[in-house]
Amino acid sequence: MTYKQQFIKFMVENGVLKFGEFTLKSGRKAPYFINTGNYKSGAQLAKLGEYYANCIVENGIEAQTLVGPAYKGIPLAVTTAVALYANHNADLNYCFDRKEVKDHGEGGLFVGKQLTDGERVILIEDVMTSGKALREMLPKLKQAANVEIAGMVISVDRMERGLESNLSAVQEVYKEFGVKVYSIVAMTDIISAIEEGIIEGKEYLGKMKEYRATYGVE
Repeated sequence: MTYKQQFIKFMVENGVLKFGEFTLKSGRKAPYFINTGNYKSGAQLAKLGEYYANCIVENGIEAQTLVGPAYKGIPLAVTTAVALYANHNADLNYCFDRKEVKDHGEGGLFVGKQLTDGERVILIEDVMTSGKALREMLPKLKQAANVEIAGMVISVDRMERGLESNLSAVQEVYKEFGVKVYSIVAMTDIISAIEEGIIEGKEYLGKMKEYRATYGVE
């Protein structure tokens, strides 16, 4: 199996990717649901880091530092940094933001690597629903230093248009900020995994394709 197929199976086995009938926050009724809150063990986190690292290496994203937006992005950035070093001999820095600027000790808004002008950074997040995390993080990064955003890496691209746009959240942030978002897998990969028998769920294929036909983007 490819690492993408392994990741999809990993999500299903850990109860992160489920099929059925779910009412999303948007009000849409979807035949699938992704709950990254079900990642909660050291073994899961170690594997997650490997998948994120594979995505970075496969896409040739070059940077000096991984940035994990508080709070969900913090453990993801740390485990990805460890996996890049252990599996790919790439020693990247990492940092994450505080919720408020610290005015004592080392001070500053970021914990870990203190950012410098011209530094290339990769943002590490779980999923992207609206691009809110990126919109909140960009001013903080620019306040710290004139960094260059090499990209953002998420676990799943839903490939689903927003409520007020024909673009997906991934497409919107690229159009608005010029930041390219890379995903370990996309919704089309999940559909293919069902079709190829990598995971069970063929009874949901029709509804998955119907949902994509209604709300999906390319």
